[in-house]
Amino acid sequence: MLLRRFRTSLVLAISLVSIGCFAIASPAFAAKAPAAAVAPPSADDLIWRGDHATGRALMEDLAKQYAKDKKGKISLQPFSTLSGLDAVAQGSADFAGSARAKYSRRPEEAALNFIPVALDGAVLITHPKNPVSSLTLKQIHDIYYGRIKNWKELGGEDKDINLYAIASPLDGVEYSLRELVFRNGDQRVAAPRLYINTAKLEEAITLDPAGLGLSTMANTYANKGVKMLSVEGVGATVATVADGSYPLYITLYLAERVDSPKQAAIDHFLEFLATPAAKEIARRHQLTPYSDAADVVARNDKRMAFIDEHVGRDAAGISGAMAAAGATIAAPTPPVAAATPTPTPVSAPRATLAAKERIAPTAESTQAARENLAKAEAKKAAAKQEAAAKKAEVAAAKKNEPVKATAKAAAPKKEAKAKATAKADAAKPAEPAKPVTFGNVSGGTSGG
Repeated sequence: MLLRRFRTSLVLAISLVSIGCFAIASPAFAAKAPAAAVAPPSADDLIWRGDHATGRALMEDLAKQYAKDKKGKISLQPFSTLSGLDAVAQGSADFAGSARAKYSRRPEEAALNFIPVALDGAVLITHPKNPVSSLTLKQIHDIYYGRIKNWKELGGEDKDINLYAIASPLDGVEYSLRELVFRNGDQRVAAPRLYINTAKLEEAITLDPAGLGLSTMANTYANKGVKMLSVEGVGATVATVADGSYPLYITLYLAERVDSPKQAAIDHFLEFLATPAAKEIARRHQLTPYSDAADVVARNDKRMAFIDEHVGRDAAGISGAMAAAGATIAAPTPPVAAATPTPTPVSAPRATLAAKERIAPTAESTQAARENLAKAEAKKAAAKQEAAAKKAEVAAAKKNEPVKATAKAAAPKKEAKAKATAKADAAKPAEPAKPVTFGNVSGGTSGG
């Protein structure tokens, strides 16, 4: 009896201990712990939005290094040039990436300050199997104008040039190239195949041996699926961009609002760009830090005169027209702690093209690009069908020619044989006429 009471007490004690432990561990019994405080965003947390050219070439690794050095956090939103600039103007992003300077005709950009960060090369790319390796400035000018349409005219195969471009209006890389080649960044060009950004354009080129498009050296130097074309015999490299011998170098910018509430954080990031770590990142991506490019920037006027001469443009006439319009082309100033608005290049008046050249206007949307492409493909298919029909007709005509020739040659022989037979028949004595019979009925002269 005593043993039974001891066992009952022991079981009860163990149960009470278990319930106590459960009460401590279980949320139903435990007192609620105070929620962990969420840290407010740091003053140095920034949002960057911009084109893929700047994002891929520069900002991805810079943002990683910036966070690694515990200087702040940068959230990246790569999409397009205009999306970045408009986001900064509207306050939904703190700064933007752009491969072009300010476009003075857009009111959305009036309150933005463009700060030069690095030099890159604008490069024409094609498929690695394309035998063409170099273009002249004049050829680039005429390709975009629609005057050169076949690779054969460039020393390649007899194939149409499939020219690709970016659909978004005022894309940074496209604008910068047209500013150099046409003195007008918004120049209309003959490029019916349009893509949303340079990344998608490069993908298309890797699949098209007859393709030609525009990207940047920083984005394509390691891409084995495309081939960068030299310009005037000079290839795009870090050295040729840094010394200006490659004529189509461009400037990459960061754009900020002049009244940005994050000005201190942006200035902090600009100071970071001048550090050895940031410059090393730029060089690793084949870029030349802008602060190291003072000499080549100072020679911009000579570079433009060189392009004008090779394109066959009247540089003196352009300078006069721009002076009359109150426009100047000046190199942007390096970034400083309190950045001031950069003098903006202004384009010459748009060239007027003859209607017969059929220059397509810049597409305002990818839908327009699809329609242009569909029309071009339909026209090409109809031309191929017509050519095939003509070829079949010629082949059929050639097939019938031997028959006609044989019949023509046989006709004189047949006629000579008939004459000989008639002559032989005339020489034979006449035979008496046989009575004509119709079965068993006589047809004689007796009349029956």
